[in-house]
Amino acid sequence: MRGRLADVAVPSVRSLVKSVPWLVSCTIAGSVLLGVTAPAAAQPSTLSVSAASASVSIAQAFEAAWQRAVQSRETESQTRRARAERTAASSLWAAPPAAELNHINDRWHSNAGRRETEVGLVWPLWLPGQRDARAAAADAELRLSDLGLEAARLRVAGQVREAAWKLSAAQAEAMSVAAQTRYLQGIADDVQRRVQAGDLARADALAARAEFLEAKAVQSEADQRLQAARAQWRTLTGIDAMPQMPSPPAPAAGEQPSTTGEHPELRLATQAVERARKRLDAVNVSRRDPPELSLRYREEAPGMGEATQRGIGIGLRIPFGTDSRNAPLQAAAFGDLDVAETTEQRLRERQDAELALARAAVQSAALQLDSTRTRAGLLRERAQLVDASFKAGETSLPDLLRAANAAAQADAALARQQAGLGLAHAQLQQALGLFP
Repeated sequence: MRGRLADVAVPSVRSLVKSVPWLVSCTIAGSVLLGVTAPAAAQPSTLSVSAASASVSIAQAFEAAWQRAVQSRETESQTRRARAERTAASSLWAAPPAAELNHINDRWHSNAGRRETEVGLVWPLWLPGQRDARAAAADAELRLSDLGLEAARLRVAGQVREAAWKLSAAQAEAMSVAAQTRYLQGIADDVQRRVQAGDLARADALAARAEFLEAKAVQSEADQRLQAARAQWRTLTGIDAMPQMPSPPAPAAGEQPSTTGEHPELRLATQAVERARKRLDAVNVSRRDPPELSLRYREEAPGMGEATQRGIGIGLRIPFGTDSRNAPLQAAAFGDLDVAETTEQRLRERQDAELALARAAVQSAALQLDSTRTRAGLLRERAQLVDASFKAGETSLPDLLRAANAAAQADAALARQQAGLGLAHAQLQQALGLFP
């Protein structure tokens, strides 16, 4: 019984109104149930004060997390590569031009004065259709980088949403346990006074004191979990302010939200298929290395007093395309296209399943919230009656602790279910591809 009682608590009204809006109804009822005196309820814990001192919206936290995310650097690098490829595709030449210089003389042989010097420039030329295909592939790569940026931002948004809900739940748990500890301390003090007055046995005072000490140990553990959640939040966003958690929407408004656009992950997968097709087209029109146009100037001195001969020449070098060169490139391009198409198909199936699951989770959480709220109200009313009976001396301390334990567990379950509904709605927004 002690373990169950120490694991649940009902936070004070004043601190919860400041920091966790979705626990307000549970808190009001819990404070009435536990009979916390006005001075005790007016003394928020240190954690509550620090948590309520500053707050930040989920959208602001998301932007802060994106600036710190590794994904932002990866997408920026991908965008720079795509722009560089687009610049290369718009060049006049298929590859950078080259210069040639050849010189021959007979100084180390006959030394008859014979010299031969040749200077030339070489320009790689585009094959028919190759330049347009390369440009189309570069445009597809640039578009892919833009969609990759959006998809990466959505993934970071999901991390921020999850971390925010974990932090909010940890904060609610810490305040809840702190309120329960104060309540048990009040019970222990009241029982001790009644023991001294001869109304209760000393065994009741020992039991109440033991429950209070166990609650303090549980409070220490809850505070430690809250610190861990804060550290995770700070690492992700780089800010210390607590997130402002929105109130869960009404079931009628939140069951079937929709979006007009396609999910960013699906758009990214579709563009990956398009890029693979464009790369395959570029490989198909590049079945040989680029031909090379050369312009050369040649000067030859035969020696032996003969006149120097000069000339200008134009050359064209056309490489042949063989299977040993083309087959591996085409196989790789076909493989990339097949992988991209399969990935898109599986992603669509997964997205449909995740969306259906998220919508079902919202509906289930809403139904569970209604039943949990009703049950909490019944147990709370019962605990109030038992508390009044205990104060009148008609009920024993174990009966009071059992009733308070059951009501506190119900209130804690109600708080968790409220958080569960909010988290389910956030996961549905994530499945729909909506940003904070």
